[in-house]
Amino acid sequence: MVSVVLLVAVLVIGGGIAGTVIAVRRSSPHGESAAQPTVRRVIVYVLLFALVVIAAIGVSGLLGRLLDAGNALASSDVTGLARSLAFTLIAGPFAAVLWWVLWRRMDGAERSSVAWGLYLAGLYMVSLVTFSSTLLTTAAVLVRGDWQPRLFATGVVWAGVWGWHLWMSRHREKSPTRLVTVAPVLGSVFGLVIAVGGGVTALSSLLDAAVDAVAPTLTQGAPWWELTVQALIWFAGGLVVWWWHWIRSRARDLRGGLADLALVAVGVTGAAILTLSGAGTVLFLLLRLAVDRTDPVPDILGLLGFGISAAAIGALIWSYHRGLALARSDQARVATKLVTSGVGLVAAASGLGVVVNAILAATTTPLAGSDTRTLLLGGISALVVGGPVWWMAWQPTKPPTAAEVRSTGRRVYLILVFGVSAVVAIVTLLVIGYRLFEFALGDFTGDSLVDRVRAPLGLLVATGLAAGYHFAVWRRDRAVSAEAPQQARTVGRVILVTDADPEPLSQAIGAATGGAAVSVLKRADGAGSSATAEQLARALTGVTGKRVLVVTGPGDRVEVIPLQG
Repeated sequence: MVSVVLLVAVLVIGGGIAGTVIAVRRSSPHGESAAQPTVRRVIVYVLLFALVVIAAIGVSGLLGRLLDAGNALASSDVTGLARSLAFTLIAGPFAAVLWWVLWRRMDGAERSSVAWGLYLAGLYMVSLVTFSSTLLTTAAVLVRGDWQPRLFATGVVWAGVWGWHLWMSRHREKSPTRLVTVAPVLGSVFGLVIAVGGGVTALSSLLDAAVDAVAPTLTQGAPWWELTVQALIWFAGGLVVWWWHWIRSRARDLRGGLADLALVAVGVTGAAILTLSGAGTVLFLLLRLAVDRTDPVPDILGLLGFGISAAAIGALIWSYHRGLALARSDQARVATKLVTSGVGLVAAASGLGVVVNAILAATTTPLAGSDTRTLLLGGISALVVGGPVWWMAWQPTKPPTAAEVRSTGRRVYLILVFGVSAVVAIVTLLVIGYRLFEFALGDFTGDSLVDRVRAPLGLLVATGLAAGYHFAVWRRDRAVSAEAPQQARTVGRVILVTDADPEPLSQAIGAATGGAAVSVLKRADGAGSSATAEQLARALTGVTGKRVLVVTGPGDRVEVIPLQG
């Protein structure tokens, strides 16, 4: 069966290669429609992607068997060896031939195609994730004396694939001209996630060892230093990956689009969630130590190391990326404020719901009961941690500016919070009604009526308050927006090409065009742009269109070019 599948795969790949080689031959431009080059590129690069992945898997399998000196080359896994040979000896040459044909005819049109940029970015990230995770896993398990030659072989092969695609992405004459920022941004995010995970685990292990030295437990396991060293390996590896993309590849200098999205979504939102989770855990454990000693102290302090490490590292990452986001465009600043207030709101609302739940439980169960007291302390911790964050980010007592009221992000945020809260409130109301009717129809077994409805009732109170407040804010913003004079948007999107500081220029573009979205591309020719924001605003006066290209430099020269489409 495996042989038949491999034969079919060979025939399909061979036919695809033959058709591809014919398709990529130079022909008269009059023989191709506008859609044919796009279709051809999609098919070719998907095929090349699949062939490279298959060949890398085959080479990894063969190299792993060679390095695994303790076993025979074939051993009892003849099927696996046959698969590795087929993948290597069939997919490998086909991939090499197809790449050679494409590389030879890589011209300006091919370089500017989305398919070429997407192929490089996709396989770059696949190889980066594969080789870094396998090599770090190999080093981590080596700490406990476990050598994994096949994992190491996989890492080495995919590191070669990564280096090959890195070279192509930086080639002076054949590198892609589109989607060039995808790999640096995603690579920096991947490295940051690995580094944060390893750092939190390492610091947690150290703190847990310190707590265990003060309040030892009877649980025996691996030495504490083993987990710490393994986590430090992941931390160091993630830090290298992050540095390579964030600093070396200058991902930190990118603006707009995916760069701002990754900065706000991961660096601000993810770090805020990690920080509040850690701080809430620490506060909850301290409250339990103070007023709820129903469990042994070592059991209560079991998550203290994680809480402290998550809060400390999360706060460091949060502060760094928040500062970067606030120094960028108006859209990035508004998004930072909204996601921060959203994270705080979720934590505070969850805590309020749990507090209401615990108070209702106290009417049927003594407050000194361990379950009710623990529930109450958990709700208080979430409310105390999330409430101040929401208050400082949202600033409910401070009237919003006219720009904030007109912001699309603020309107979407208000509608989203109101909509989600309303849906959750309706669902919990249905659950409460079901419980009430169930109790009224004679089902008196089990818990009391209050015990049946206290959890959904607490959630209903929290979501009802959130929905009501944000709906009122949304209506107030609509009234203010309707009364205030609005500037008509004359341009949909501006592509700014400059080697100067893009922030004041982006603000001037937004003011001159009625809030157009701005994408920034940095000039690499050292033109020395000295154009001011006032000059840029004057150059945009009277310009209309869906997309506009703005080029500054050399000197104070400003060129505005409306684009089609």
